[in-house]
Amino acid sequence: MTATALREMRWQDIDRLVELERELFADDAWTANSWWGELAGRPRRAYVVAEREAKVVGYAGVDQGGDVADVMTVAVAPDAQRSGLGQRLLDWMVTTATGSGAESLMLEVRADNVSARKLYDRNGFEQISVRRRYYQPGDVDALILRRLLNGGASHV
Repeated sequence: MTATALREMRWQDIDRLVELERELFADDAWTANSWWGELAGRPRRAYVVAEREAKVVGYAGVDQGGDVADVMTVAVAPDAQRSGLGQRLLDWMVTTATGSGAESLMLEVRADNVSARKLYDRNGFEQISVRRRYYQPGDVDALILRRLLNGGASHV
């Protein structure tokens, strides 16, 4: 299998990101304007893409806002899933959040996204709350998860 490299996201990636968003997230897909706004949020917002054979096959972003960092997005193209890429992207987010001095990393995941939930469980994330019927259409709950970093205190 061809190696997958992680690199900083660039504005030239936006068209591919929009394509992947539509494929992976349909009703919740970010638009080109959303991506432009996110890239404009640097350096507080950090984004990386996973590239294989000059094609973006995944991406991740984290907001480094002080004691609590937030996962903004993470995704892997269908043909790159089950290759360990989701774990690499999550590792990058944890490292980035830890490097920014955050005590915890927070994220929100669809309750029906079983594969993502398994990944987060394996990586020490704990559910701290639920946003009922958050994702529309479909009335799907959003689970709020947290992983403590740098020996961060356990407070909500």
